[in-house]
Amino acid sequence: MYLPGKLPVTADSGVPFVVGAAPGHTVGGSKVNEPIMCQNYAEAVSAMGYSDDWGKYPICEMIYSQFKLYGVSPVIFVNVLDPQKHKATHAETEYPLIDGQVKLPLETLQDSVKVTGYTAGEDFDLFYEGENLILEVLEESKITAETTELTIAFEAVDPSLISENDIIGGFDTNTKKYSGLELIDRVFPKYGIVCDLILAPGWSHKSTVAAVMAAKAATINGVFHEGKALIDVDTTEVTFYSDVPAWKKKQNINNKTQILCWPLFGLGDRVFHASVQTAGRMGLTDSDNGCPAESPSNKLLQIDRACLADGTEVLLDLENANYLNSNGVVTALNFIGGYVLWGNEPACSPADTDVKNYFIPVSRMFGWVANSLVLTYWSKVDKKMTRRLIDSIVDSVNIWLNDLVSEEKLLGGRVEFREDENSTISLMAGKAVFHIYMTPPSPMKECEFVLEYDVDYVSAALTA
Repeated sequence: MYLPGKLPVTADSGVPFVVGAAPGHTVGGSKVNEPIMCQNYAEAVSAMGYSDDWGKYPICEMIYSQFKLYGVSPVIFVNVLDPQKHKATHAETEYPLIDGQVKLPLETLQDSVKVTGYTAGEDFDLFYEGENLILEVLEESKITAETTELTIAFEAVDPSLISENDIIGGFDTNTKKYSGLELIDRVFPKYGIVCDLILAPGWSHKSTVAAVMAAKAATINGVFHEGKALIDVDTTEVTFYSDVPAWKKKQNINNKTQILCWPLFGLGDRVFHASVQTAGRMGLTDSDNGCPAESPSNKLLQIDRACLADGTEVLLDLENANYLNSNGVVTALNFIGGYVLWGNEPACSPADTDVKNYFIPVSRMFGWVANSLVLTYWSKVDKKMTRRLIDSIVDSVNIWLNDLVSEEKLLGGRVEFREDENSTISLMAGKAVFHIYMTPPSPMKECEFVLEYDVDYVSAALTA
């Protein structure tokens, strides 16, 4: 049986940690550089703000894809757009007043708006709607019906001022606060959630950002392992599939914790970073299976085309797509049954041939099992290390692994408390090593049917 009262605590999987810009100033000033957990679209829009200008606000792209297209949650967002730092001043300019309203840019900071000769709250009100900050004339305003223009000055956030360093983040010794990607280690203490997918859409194609994402995915909070950093190839630079491996090598993207994606994905008039839809597909597959045992490859994407940044459509045949896969690149394939995600290999392929690193679902299962063990047995740390405690851990882990085998999430698994790994000195120091043997199923990459003409059927069918 399991330890008394100790059912297994399984780790989260397919939970994205997303760093980028969001129009938080439109929803009362969303907290900057703080991890915000959202469970659905309305919650995300209320917390982060929303704009269809995904070039400026890539977090909104993730909000749309994750909640509207794939319906998986939760997602942890970090908005690095700081109105105190990333802003510009717009001097007095005349704006047309039409039907009692002036439309200002969405980037406008509401509290900074100054209208020459008039007062906020008395002559006009301000509110965000769609892609604008709306200035609306009030009924008792001194602004007359004959007024056709207003002279307005304001400050506005400027997402173009965000740099790679803002995305990477760090620790400010003056404020004692973390920022950017460094905040992934704050998620579990705050929410009790293990994020295993790291994204920075619009930034991950930069080698410095990709390297930090890989490092953060390797170890989270010092105890959680095998997260994946979802990286995009720059489609303004790489426009043909066979050029992707050279770009990958140049950018030094070859880590087992990185999943490299090419090109962009389109749906209607919207264009998505491939990493964003890959995260949604991975999360949905994990949800269907209860863990990352199955590959997201060859499963439907919410797209109607693959394309480049300039809108050029990309059509890959099976050989093209397999060439990308063999070089550690995930892509989209429209072959049978619509567009699917295509690829089982992380960026370490083809150099790393260790099977536990070579396939995305296999490596993720190792991380998921390890993280689940940490969560389940953390309460046993600093208990009296007795033979009874050791045996109970071995027994309960073996029962859990057997359950995973019966559910076909593992082909086999067991745990041993080996004498050669637990010396007397180590045991005296309070260190116990439990050795897990496990084999997650590999994805069936090829399915070959051999057809042979059997002459015996001729005799059986045609002779008496």
